[in-house]
Amino acid sequence: MRPSRLNQHSFLFLLREASASAAARRRLPPLHALLVKLGLQPYARVHNALIQAYAASGLVDDARRVFDGMSHRDTVSFNSMIHAHAMSGDVVSARRLFERVPSPTPVTWTSMVAGLCRAGDVAAARRLFEEMPVRDLVSWNAMMSGLAGNRRPVEALCLFRRMMAEGFAPNRGTVLSALAACTGAGALETGKWIHAFVERKRLFRWWDEFLGTALLDMYAKCGAVELALDVFTKLRSRNTCTWNAMINGLAMNGYSAKALDMFRKMELDRTVVPDEVTFVGVLLACSHGGFVDVGREHFHMIEKKYGIRLILEHYACMVDLLARSGHLQEAHKIIAGMPMKPDAVVWRALLGGCRLHKDVKMAETAISEMEATCSGDHVLLSNLYAAVGRWSGVEDVRRTMRSKGIEKIPGCSSIEINDSIHEFVSGDKSHPSYNDIHAKLAEISARMQQQGYVTETAEVFYDVEEEEKEQALGHHSEKLAIAFGLIGGPPNVAIRIVKNLRFCADCHKFAKLVSQIYHWEIVVRDRARFHHFTEGACSCNDFW
Repeated sequence: MRPSRLNQHSFLFLLREASASAAARRRLPPLHALLVKLGLQPYARVHNALIQAYAASGLVDDARRVFDGMSHRDTVSFNSMIHAHAMSGDVVSARRLFERVPSPTPVTWTSMVAGLCRAGDVAAARRLFEEMPVRDLVSWNAMMSGLAGNRRPVEALCLFRRMMAEGFAPNRGTVLSALAACTGAGALETGKWIHAFVERKRLFRWWDEFLGTALLDMYAKCGAVELALDVFTKLRSRNTCTWNAMINGLAMNGYSAKALDMFRKMELDRTVVPDEVTFVGVLLACSHGGFVDVGREHFHMIEKKYGIRLILEHYACMVDLLARSGHLQEAHKIIAGMPMKPDAVVWRALLGGCRLHKDVKMAETAISEMEATCSGDHVLLSNLYAAVGRWSGVEDVRRTMRSKGIEKIPGCSSIEINDSIHEFVSGDKSHPSYNDIHAKLAEISARMQQQGYVTETAEVFYDVEEEEKEQALGHHSEKLAIAFGLIGGPPNVAIRIVKNLRFCADCHKFAKLVSQIYHWEIVVRDRARFHHFTEGACSCNDFW
């Protein structure tokens, strides 16, 4: 007997319910058996729903068995199975299915693009995206999100501008991806333009807590704290993520006391509850402010008062606070007492304190106990040896790096000028304006020498002549970016730079003097925090 439409609709409803929660997913096999009993096998729509339900539950093999057993497959069948394979990380199976689709739709293409991005193969995703015969807004959003999520924010913003030029109207997903890209690239002006565009076009009724959080997070991570606070104040509703973004934003920009004050306000707001991320921000504020006693108090309250389990990031912040404040033994004791295995971030926090306080022995201990090290860890130890004149130690580090095949990561800095992102790599001379930049650096050097500036050569990796060290430091990426900002940046607008590594002592001193000599605000986001330079002073108070 032919099943009624009621049976189909009832079954589809049950499948949606079954994939909605972990407990309900146990019903999927019985429902599958019921499908056979009711005689619903011929209906592709029902099979497609079953594939999607299995995939949503992480049961990709079961989804594939349903797909392989179908006598008739439509585009949705292929879309669903491609998406299931791609989202599970099985890009090879997804690609094989994709090549079997008779007439791929934009949804099919987009599923494949998103899957490749999720697997980290952004180059393959971009090639496929460019091959698409027709792209819809979802396709653009998937590619932008993939680029931003794989740390290629500059490409994501270029794609966003291209999408806008081709006449596509952005939606919520577009705005979230574009703001994430602005955050990653430190592209404040583009972020401001997106904010103004949304307001002008009235794309949304209001900035809800999710969009608002993304917006204020972008402003905070571009160093525009006042704009972030303005967005936070105007939001109609805030969730825990909103408070976390504001607390962390204040902390990383050096506004430690304001971050702690924001946390106290959060505690008074009975509509939200602090979580693990909240206390990362609180401890980060204590670390950047050097508030040792306050940091200890909050660290011990996390579990006792709030019932929140300590995570790796809490330990990393606490070790950083203690180590940079000179309490290296206490920091090492905390690492030794961790209930989980300390990761490289925790050890690097201790190494940073060793660098500040020139404790070679503790640094050697940290390096020896780390399971995995990268070039930055070895370079930091080498710089520490150089700072205390132990050149045999420098040579030992170099020999170790060669034997392990570890290469020094080049410094890279980016700056946004006239809606374009310019990237500089240390020692690179390929920028079209390099001659002008080189001339500007010579001018800056002459003016700084008049102020008594002496190059900080202690952290140069090699034991070479002082003149060679000065030349090497002169081509650090942030100096190239600052010089370019002075040449091409609009007057009375802060120079904003994003750097992939920690500031070295010489470049930090360089930025302070440039801000004083040229009366120009400079904002630099390095690997760990923000540095706001104004009239010869830095917001970190030389404590970084």
